[in-house]
Amino acid sequence: RCLTLSADVIASDDLARAVAMSEDRLGPLTLAVNAAGIANANAAEDMAEDQYDTLMDINLKGVFLSCQAEARAMLAHGRSGSIVNIASMSGSIVNRGLSQAHYNASKAGVIHMSKSLAMEWVDRGIRVNSISPGYTATPMNTRPEMVHQTRNFEQQTPMGRMAAPDEIVGPAV
Repeated sequence: RCLTLSADVIASDDLARAVAMSEDRLGPLTLAVNAAGIANANAAEDMAEDQYDTLMDINLKGVFLSCQAEARAMLAHGRSGSIVNIASMSGSIVNRGLSQAHYNASKAGVIHMSKSLAMEWVDRGIRVNSISPGYTATPMNTRPEMVHQTRNFEQQTPMGRMAAPDEIVGPAV
């Protein structure tokens, strides 16, 4: 079954409502995958503060608030559960030729936050993990203005291509 909901990942009330609606229609929450993320390439010295804040709000705060809403529901039912956060290889490495210190920092934050939440909730039955995909052919990476960068991504990848989004499903499951 499928349920489509709209929510703002930086609005905790929206997320609580989305979790409640999901549970109402699909039953108690036992699995959640959080894939909030945006990127923009700007040299650190030229980045506007509001652009930095927006990226951090979505990429890091949004994942935290999602985890929080999901864990609250799981804990309320006394059930075990699993939360999977989508980070990025950019949270562990620095990408050649990309000006994205803010993006890399946000994804490093997702990785470490996932480890911290895993430790905090493990004794109460909630597992938290993160997946750090490499270059993936998502709408964010396949925009027309990205064509030259996409070629570089493919050349830097051992398989000579970007991953397809459905290749991330296996690790998430």
